[in-house]
Amino acid sequence: MRVVLAGFGPFPGAPFNPSAAVINALAQRRRPALANVDRISHVFATAYASVDRDLPKLLAAKPDAVLIVGVACRRRVLCIETRARNALSVLYPDASGHRPAQGVIHRGAVAERRSRAPVAALQAAARSRKISVRLSRDAGRYLCNYAYWRALERADDRAPLVQFVHIPAVMRKSRPRRQLRTRQTTLRDLVEALEAVLIALIAATRR
Repeated sequence: MRVVLAGFGPFPGAPFNPSAAVINALAQRRRPALANVDRISHVFATAYASVDRDLPKLLAAKPDAVLIVGVACRRRVLCIETRARNALSVLYPDASGHRPAQGVIHRGAVAERRSRAPVAALQAAARSRKISVRLSRDAGRYLCNYAYWRALERADDRAPLVQFVHIPAVMRKSRPRRQLRTRQTTLRDLVEALEAVLIALIAATRR
């Protein structure tokens, strides 16, 4: 069993991208369910050229599953993305300064590509770790959606099983409890929830 775990580096407005920390932590987790799983972790530079260059190399390893994690700074809960849209933002440049010239990924292609993963089961798995989670039909128009689209585009009917998850922004270090009115989601919470998602995704590939 081989799994690709991918996250993203910093980008304008997000000098710390927790997705990179999450996938690196997942690659090191020691659990019986992960004992015989070869995990390949990768952090994309948050640039379209980086996805175009690195994703084919990752998929050339013939993984059984691909789990991509990105941060959505305006969201407050973990989001299991059910589809990627054939859409790009022409307003926001990537970390390299590149701005797409058109508002679609592939002119003439289908409007969306859907995950074949059992998204309800993934949602339940994350929720079992006591974290807020929902299914989402909107992965945005930035690098997250782009990477998801390209990964689904290259996946055939059998493998790999591709899933994208958006996580909320968190701080590098937790603030003291006395400074918080309500409990905030921590990086550790996200790692625990994504571990459950990963295990459920692996189980789905074995059915």
